[in-house]
Parts: sequence; C-alpha cells; structure tokens
Amino acid sequence: MNSIQIISLPSLALAFIPVFVVLVILFKWKSDGNDALLGITRMLAQLLIVGYFLTFLFEAENAWIVIAVLSVMLLVSSWISLRTIKIDRKTLYPLALISIFIGGGTVLFMITQGVLGLDPWFEPRYLVPLAGMIFSSSMNSISLAAERIKAELDRDVLYEDARSIALRAALIPIVNALFGVGLVSLPGMMTGQILSGVDPLIAVRYQIMVMCMLFSASGISAAMFLVLIKSHLKDGKVIEGNE
Repeated sequence: MNSIQIISLPSLALAFIPVFVVLVILFKWKSDGNDALLGITRMLAQLLIVGYFLTFLFEAENAWIVIAVLSVMLLVSSWISLRTIKIDRKTLYPLALISIFIGGGTVLFMITQGVLGLDPWFEPRYLVPLAGMIFSSSMNSISLAAERIKAELDRDVLYEDARSIALRAALIPIVNALFGVGLVSLPGMMTGQILSGVDPLIAVRYQIMVMCMLFSASGISAAMFLVLIKSHLKDGKVIEGNE
C-alpha cells in the first residue's frame, strides 16, 4: 500500500457516535458535560482551521512564518498548562513559558537539527508537527506538576518532598506510554506511517525518536517549572498576584 486510506466525511461522522454516547452519559450523570462538549467543539474548529493553515504553510516554506507559528504554539501551550490551577494564571505563566521554551525548545532543536538534520532547518512538514508534539507533552507535564505541587504544599509538605512527588506525578502518563508502546498501543506517528506504506522497521525508528523526545521534553519542562516555582513560595504557599 503506497497511499493512506482517504476518510470520507460521511465515514468520519461515524466516529462521533461513541463521542455522543459519552457526552450523554456525562450530562445524565451531571459530570461536567459542558466542559467535554466545549472541548469537542474547540477540537473541531481548531483542527479545521489548522488543516487549511498547514496547507498554506507547507506551500509557503517561509522561515519567518514557521517561527511565528512556533511562537504562538509556545505562548498558548504555556497558558493552557495552568488551566486547572486555582491560582491567577498570570502569577505562574512566566514560569511555564520559560520551562516549555527551554525544556521543549532544547529537545526540539536536538531532534530536528541533530537527529533529523532538516534541510532547510525550518522544514515545516517536520518542524511544526514535532513542535506540536513536544510542546503538548511539556504542557501536560507542567499542568500535572503544578497541580500536584500545589496540593502537596497545601498539605504542608516540605518543598523538596513536594517537588519530588510532583515530578513523579507529571511523568506518569509518558512513563506509562513507555511501558505500553508496542505491547498495548501503536502510537500515532508509527500507525500513520505504517498506514501510509512506510516500512515498519523505519516507522519503529521514528517512534523511538518520538518517545525519547516526549519523555525528555516532559521531564525537563516539569523539573524546570518545579525549580522556578520555589521563588514564588512564601511560608510553603504559592504567592498569588503581585505580592
């Protein structure tokens, strides 16, 4: 098979049947179905927009446009990473931004310029999707780390102990993925490449690269955030606002 199977719109609509079932259950059980419904709606709108934009981006092959896209991804992922924290986001946003920029940015540079050796360096078909995966992973790890360290500090756990607990919690999803990859799941990139006709052994190399970059970006970003947040503590609590 040399080309990927095209999904028609009627066929794609079938994928929303189980989504609808879950939404019905959420609303029936009064389990915050509005949040899930909003998430599904935003997913649709965002992916449709990004689909058209990526078509333009890949054809333009302009370094400045790619840099602008990466900057927006970085700014947005840093903001979203603090979505679940019941603290004014403006307080911790600079910390999340620095953490994802350094943790995710360093890993992105090493993968695209070292492992892949992109030519040109800003090749959007590789750089943008990989940046999305890395920033998303960093975003999730910071979100888990921030929520957990606040919970631990609120229980009057010492900062050093709370930091250790929070880092372990932040890495649970990616570590679980490391244990399950190949046995429980075939991750997205590998599945996509196999479906498009790529040699499975080549697809495996790419997936190993992806798992390494996600683990590294998650760990470095979360660790940096947990170190930086120490300067925002007062009597074991996170300082809010401009205090």
